[in-house]
Amino acid sequence: MRRKYYYNCSKSIIEELKPSAISPEIIVFLEKCYQKSETYKKNPFKISINLDCSKEKPIQCWIKRFIELSGTLLGLIIISPILFAIAIAIKLDSKGPILFKQKRVGQYGKEFYIYKFRSMNVDAEEKLQELKKYNQTNELMFKMFDDPRITKIGKFLRKYSLDELPQLFNVIKGEMSLVGFRPPLPSEVNKYKNWHYVRFAMKPGLTGPWQVSGRSKIKKFDEVINLEYQYSKDWSLVKDIKILFKTVPVVLFGKDGFDTNSLKVLYFPLTVF
Repeated sequence: MRRKYYYNCSKSIIEELKPSAISPEIIVFLEKCYQKSETYKKNPFKISINLDCSKEKPIQCWIKRFIELSGTLLGLIIISPILFAIAIAIKLDSKGPILFKQKRVGQYGKEFYIYKFRSMNVDAEEKLQELKKYNQTNELMFKMFDDPRITKIGKFLRKYSLDELPQLFNVIKGEMSLVGFRPPLPSEVNKYKNWHYVRFAMKPGLTGPWQVSGRSKIKKFDEVINLEYQYSKDWSLVKDIKILFKTVPVVLFGKDGFDTNSLKVLYFPLTVF
């Protein structure tokens, strides 16, 4: 992760931020990322600001990457029987591929394909438009009760976040980190406010500050960005480790997360912000 960006700040964007609880310093426009992504080429902005993205130092970045890579490789070996069992269960439960991949927006706006165990019927994308009227949050996030597109095995996988396991391969490829923001769809990014782009200063992750901070109570996207900014600003290896440990009870028991017994949640396919 680059440590600093230097750009010009627009007064109009500062005014845009005043109603929010977020400091104007987080307004960021990563011009270079727009050159890498077709998403941004279609929606060029010219606003940005000086931002110290995090407290990371080169040695810390190296240590973090070493721990993630070695830990992920070891983890995949250990859980390989579980991955194999899930693959068989998906095939027996419904028609369609075992894995689902989808284009997402990552660090600096670079697009990549995220992987996940398929937990929905193959026609889920087509039915999405019909279900948007049941959205319980704002237009940047989609959430509803008992989504009919989720398969039987998919409900179990989502309850314990087992459908996220293939994203460990994204970590190995360097496209994701264990801790970071949940990578959005390009179509979602098109609806972002200028200062929302601050999240792209870091790598997307399997878990993050929002997932362990009572995510079922957070319904405003601005609050999600605020949490991610604070994480990036105060980043440390110790903080990452704490988030990883806090993720365990969230996954197993729904503590500070979604009530998995009464609420079946889906953001845009694969998006868990």
